[in-house]
Amino acid sequence: MNKNITRIALTGGPCAGKTTALAQIIEHFSDLGYLVYALPETPTLFSNASINFGTQDRQYFYNIEKAVLKYQLQMEDTFLELANAAPQPVLIISDRGTMDISNYIERTMWQAMLDELGLSEIKLRDARYDAVIHMVTAAQGAEAFYTLENNGLRGETIEEARELDARIMKAWTGHPQLHIVENNVDFEVKIRQVLHAIHESLGDDAASFTDVRRRFLVRLTGDLPFGVETDLYQAYIDLEDGSSVRIRKRGLRGNYVYFMTRKSPIESQSIITERQIGPEEYISFLNTIPNPEEVLIHKLRRSFVWARQYFEIDDFIEPRRDYQILEISCAPDLEIKFPPFLEIIREVTDDPSYLRL
Repeated sequence: MNKNITRIALTGGPCAGKTTALAQIIEHFSDLGYLVYALPETPTLFSNASINFGTQDRQYFYNIEKAVLKYQLQMEDTFLELANAAPQPVLIISDRGTMDISNYIERTMWQAMLDELGLSEIKLRDARYDAVIHMVTAAQGAEAFYTLENNGLRGETIEEARELDARIMKAWTGHPQLHIVENNVDFEVKIRQVLHAIHESLGDDAASFTDVRRRFLVRLTGDLPFGVETDLYQAYIDLEDGSSVRIRKRGLRGNYVYFMTRKSPIESQSIITERQIGPEEYISFLNTIPNPEEVLIHKLRRSFVWARQYFEIDDFIEPRRDYQILEISCAPDLEIKFPPFLEIIREVTDDPSYLRL
């Protein structure tokens, strides 16, 4: 089985540049030796087959959207199966992911669809893709370039495009690797930022492709805006070969996904790899610890977007602490726009006392 597979959902509002980005992704990573599977946008396939998404028949509309979701899942699973048989590293790029579908139907209808298909929203959002890249619509910050001429199936006004963009971003908020690519630079730089985000997901430690994960001790002084809450249970295990492993269970109300991150010293640097694991392997790792209750940390993570930046703030449930930790992945020279409802105590990015929290 091929263990070098990375799955990316490329999403965003109308006229965000996804088509151009996909072409660049295929060329760039193919040149680097990856087998790139670029999966087409499922609703477009349905529209091209004369499916009428504008129908007034609510039951028929429900069945259409259910078929879209089932087709999306089957397509992704089929290409994952092919990737497992491939002899080289594989990059699977989905033009929009499963959570995008939730933006086009009522919430009650979406939940009914998940219940009927036996699906979990947390697993759809967090477990299917190693990273989600949200390209912001040109209607937000690059209005002069907003056009629908290259997509005859879309007809959103600038305001509608902004609203849809915000809904899509909200649907993906909570994913552990959500990258937001804005329009505050020229378009070529925007495309490079997309490539940059994928390199981050691949674990590329080249300086030109590395964001910094910055951490701050903070206190919450006001109400958070909309945010997604996630329970996190994590523990670190030091191995005899000098490597360290972090195991993590994340989810909410009984729906959890499990991950293992390994940090291995190779000569003068550390190689970090991450993969999804099952609950049995998670428990197996825990059982290697003499007193797991002493090292297992339980925290409540709230993920939110502020000023087009993706923040995660952790409250420590067990063991309890009188502060929160705020995290953001960003370029080293980026000016962080902190929300006004946070008191920044100090930065602890390089403080070893907080590395394993």
